[in-house]
Amino acid sequence: MNRLANKVAVVTGANSGIGLATARLLVEEGANVIVVGRRADAVNATVSELGDRAIGLTGDLANPQTHDEVASLVSRRFGGLDIYFANAGINTIAPSSEVSHESYDLHFTTNTRAIFFGVQKIAPLMREHGAILLTSSIASSKVFEGHAVYAGSKAAIEAFARSWALEFQARGIRVNVISPGPVDTPILGKLGIGSAERPAFEAAVAGRIPLGRLGRPEELARAALFLVSDESSFISGINLNVDGGMSLI
Repeated sequence: MNRLANKVAVVTGANSGIGLATARLLVEEGANVIVVGRRADAVNATVSELGDRAIGLTGDLANPQTHDEVASLVSRRFGGLDIYFANAGINTIAPSSEVSHESYDLHFTTNTRAIFFGVQKIAPLMREHGAILLTSSIASSKVFEGHAVYAGSKAAIEAFARSWALEFQARGIRVNVISPGPVDTPILGKLGIGSAERPAFEAAVAGRIPLGRLGRPEELARAALFLVSDESSFISGINLNVDGGMSLI
């Protein structure tokens, strides 16, 4: 539909899962997309798949230098930015009694500090009536076993978004949050769920979701597209749960 023709977007954590699906959809809708990820091989593969309107940048968003490089690339190649989707994040499940200082710091550095300073660095390059979207999680308000640190790191960025929605109002920049429920992405493997355990895991999780299944990355991508496109031009400061109704029960 070419809803994003001539727009420029940055998507972090764009080499897999929700980030990849969203970057793919933004390109299909006409945007030039800078994909940011930690692994060069994955970033290069994403750019190769997405084609000429995709540009890759490899870097750790926990490192402030990466944000400088993102801003420099945007300024040099495009002169400004229309869409910033801060999607990268990590999750390690553990009871609070077993959380190390290192794990705590890593969650807040990656999930919270990186988003704050990413927006701080890119905001001067955002064009009027641009859109900033942050990925949180329904875990910020719904209690899941072993998610205390992850939930806290995500709840903080929801507070950022509410503040930024007012801070940037004079420039017409909208700031919103998308909060996924369980989604079928590679992160499930990183959480230690092997192929043998996968059917039982999916059945158990699906039983807690009113729509009866895990979400798909493409479904999250379509919600993200709505929130960064002109179709949501009168929406700012919201947190959209895309969770099959799981947050209701």
